[in-house]
Amino acid sequence: MSSSARVAVIVLAAGTGVRLGHDDPKAFVNLGGQPILARALQAVFAMHEQPQVIVTAPHAYVPMARQVAMSVRGYDRIDLRVIVGGETRQLSVAAALRELGDDCEVVLVHDAARPLTPTVIFDSIASEVASTGVAVIPGLPVADTIKRIDDDGVVMETIDRTELAAVQTPQGFPRVQLESAHAAAGGEFTDDAALVAAAGHPVAVIAGDQLAFKITTAWELRQAESLLSRSAEGSTRVGSGIDVHSFDPDTPLWLACLYWPDEPGLRGHSDGDVVAHAICDALLSAARLGDMGTVFGASSPQYAQASGELFLRRTMQLVRAEGLDVGNVVVQVVGNHPHLGERRREAELQLSSVLGAAVSLSATTSDALGFTGRGEGLAALATVLVHSRSTDDGVHDL
Repeated sequence: MSSSARVAVIVLAAGTGVRLGHDDPKAFVNLGGQPILARALQAVFAMHEQPQVIVTAPHAYVPMARQVAMSVRGYDRIDLRVIVGGETRQLSVAAALRELGDDCEVVLVHDAARPLTPTVIFDSIASEVASTGVAVIPGLPVADTIKRIDDDGVVMETIDRTELAAVQTPQGFPRVQLESAHAAAGGEFTDDAALVAAAGHPVAVIAGDQLAFKITTAWELRQAESLLSRSAEGSTRVGSGIDVHSFDPDTPLWLACLYWPDEPGLRGHSDGDVVAHAICDALLSAARLGDMGTVFGASSPQYAQASGELFLRRTMQLVRAEGLDVGNVVVQVVGNHPHLGERRREAELQLSSVLGAAVSLSATTSDALGFTGRGEGLAALATVLVHSRSTDDGVHDL
């Protein structure tokens, strides 16, 4: 393997999440305008020591998992790999272990279903494993009284809760111990700490964090949404933007950062991508930075034929420099063609990967009215939600 990272983080996102009540696997359900997987990766990518990151996902969702990962700030500094997960948690970890770089010494295993886990937990676990040479997991004291009951629900005894801990992830291990434990596993274990302990290795527990709770049910999803909402309260801004271009049959059509073959292009100084340009104006509006003409110049030579993606990336740099992150983007395209529905999901993923935020794209006609109704061009209207970046380590990058 080519990775030179000393620490690797395996992020498990291959579970179905039936109890959550969604059609998509749990890791791809939206949480605060972003997939749960994106929220989980924010903390991983922000680690002090840049790790190798291996994401496991269901076979059909591997492309989407890759797009989600690439939408998270900092992905370009990470050795990122997305692979097909196994039928069980244990098989997923075993598959990920085969992707480790040669220089890896410490492996952290994390459930994407714990998306609010702060970065400090990852850093602490990795540091403890490296300094002690033993497995280290985060845990919390058990607050409730625990009873052991029989099959009929009759209490048999009260368990001494001072000896108990509710464990979380990420769980950290010396690479050699985790690999040998998986190789020797004779059955299924509920977590990697149990597997490593069964192989005869000690496992230490350090303080976890209340925010590292696992999203399993709809109630827990609502709890996470509420935490994110309270964190962003008072720091949310809304921006809107509009862009219009006429058709030019002599140029290629670029729309929503995608090339559309066999379609007339849009006339403009740049590539005329009305979707990208409308989003840029909406972002600049929300950040109180003006508009595209003010920021980039309506006819600046350096932006002749520039792509919509270039404008989006440079706009995002300006927005983030203001201490803002994008929460959600909604765009509606007005025109007779192209038929956006055929590539709507592809366009949303492409835009999401550039912006690092969830994008919803729709299209409508103007019922034969106006220049769009006459087929003379396209218009796009965008609305964005941005929020101030949290500096509190309690909940990362809200």
